[in-house]
Amino acid sequence: MKLPLRLFLSVLCTPIMTISSLGQAKQYTIAVIPKGTTHEFWKSINAGAFKAREELAAKGTKVEVIWKGPLREDDRDQQIQVVENFISRRVHGIVLAPLDSQALARPVLTASQAKIPVVVIDSGLKSDKHISFVATDNHKGGQLAAAHMAKLLEGKGNVILLRYAVGSASTEAREAGFLEELGKHPGIKLISSDQYAGATRETAYQASQNLLNRFGRQVNGVFCANEPSTIAMTKALRDIGKAGGKVKMIGFDAGSQSVKDMKSGDVQGLVVQNPVLMGYLGVITLVNHLEGKKVEKMVDTGVVLVTPQTMDTAEVKELLYPPLEKYLK
Repeated sequence: MKLPLRLFLSVLCTPIMTISSLGQAKQYTIAVIPKGTTHEFWKSINAGAFKAREELAAKGTKVEVIWKGPLREDDRDQQIQVVENFISRRVHGIVLAPLDSQALARPVLTASQAKIPVVVIDSGLKSDKHISFVATDNHKGGQLAAAHMAKLLEGKGNVILLRYAVGSASTEAREAGFLEELGKHPGIKLISSDQYAGATRETAYQASQNLLNRFGRQVNGVFCANEPSTIAMTKALRDIGKAGGKVKMIGFDAGSQSVKDMKSGDVQGLVVQNPVLMGYLGVITLVNHLEGKKVEKMVDTGVVLVTPQTMDTAEVKELLYPPLEKYLK
């Protein structure tokens, strides 16, 4: 049978999705785009996305998960280019961790106009064009850090907040939560809150050294808003003999080095997310949408404060030592 030209063109321009009515498995191609690809946090997101792929395949839904993102977490242009390339390839959907809440809004709008749904994970976006936001309550995470800091310092002392980067919605929410909660403790003075660690351990280490050169003699506690800055500041404290609890160190995320530093006594608290669950639910939420199911606009993946006293409990161990190798084969 000869197809009318209009119908032929509509078939030709259909995205690369196969949902057969003849009993074959449903198939989708999904791009998962992290902020960066080097830190352990993103490897955990990757593992979660691949875990979702395996579970969906077992239920008869074939999902090709393409993992691609910028090398550095400050490379906005490269992340935008990755999104645009996947739009051009006509993938069925995109799971995106925007490294800038404003810069990635336009590419997400373009995807929406192209009928390619986007699930945003990890970090917020100043847009209403994504179908769901799957993330930690980062503001709450910052509050947990400040409350623990106040407890450790018994309500008095000098504290440093080392920020991450301008435009990163997730860390900005952590920082805001920390400052809000710390403000409830008048005996604690914030002696620095305007310095940024940057995207790598190297830049974070330099920023940490600069802060400690200036405030090392008077600081009693430090909060860092992400994994590389936590690791870098802990090293800088060791360098000047202020680790081991002399300066109370609280960080965010559970990279293997941070967990090791907590075990050795150099870190007194870690605010821990569940990145494996985040990557998993990002893909599951997108596939549910593609299959016509209702999805929640906001999915909270949870956040907990881990201390040296709780790090060996069964539920916490699951967060600190995720089985990444099981999925990243």
